[in-house]
Amino acid sequence: MPDSPTNRPLDRDSGKTLRAPHILAALLDEYDGGVIELDHSSPFELLIATVLSAQSTDVKINEITKTLFTKYPGPEDYLAVPEEELQDDIRSSGFFRQKTKSIRGLCQALLADFDGEVPLRMADLVTLPGVARKTANVVLAGSAPEALLEDPDAGIAVDTHVTRLSKRFGFTKHSDAVKIEKDLMRLFPREHYGSASLVIILHGRRVCDALRPACGGCVVEEWCPSSLIAGRRDKAKQAKSLGDPA
Repeated sequence: MPDSPTNRPLDRDSGKTLRAPHILAALLDEYDGGVIELDHSSPFELLIATVLSAQSTDVKINEITKTLFTKYPGPEDYLAVPEEELQDDIRSSGFFRQKTKSIRGLCQALLADFDGEVPLRMADLVTLPGVARKTANVVLAGSAPEALLEDPDAGIAVDTHVTRLSKRFGFTKHSDAVKIEKDLMRLFPREHYGSASLVIILHGRRVCDALRPACGGCVVEEWCPSSLIAGRRDKAKQAKSLGDPA
């Protein structure tokens, strides 16, 4: 008699709703619950660091913010210098002109609308210039996990690593960050929204590389439908070649 869905062993061909809890548990254990590798000591510093981190690395941003946060301790300080001076201070982060506009814009909004304090609600965070759901979710996960847990609008931060691994794990077929976030929110319990994103990001950086995933050293390889050592096709590349489904 063939195995039924309830008694067959869990493997890479099991449904995503069955595999997701095991993958998340293994990653949480592997990465000690997940950490944000951007140096910060407040929600405001994490917000600035996250905006700067676009198209850059956490190592580079930590180099920049080591002096940046001393020079600019609050929103008003980013507005007190010429735009060109701030551009020079963050130049090595890349896309420094646009990032300067975003930082100055969000600082103006914080002072005008929130008494200079970073609001810890998704609905408020996304009103800030240059702040979309990914950045807002990172700030909530890193600075206010309790607020993230209670906020019905908060969710899971989706960056390039989360996008890639979500496809490889067969958790989504989408490329749009909002659609991926919705798929993940259906798979993971709310209490793990913040940590799920953090551990997936760490796994993407350290093991599940975009070009050369280290499947042989992967703690979730047995449940991964994209395992190269199992002779499977990379679902992330397959989805890219086929295009994002409607």
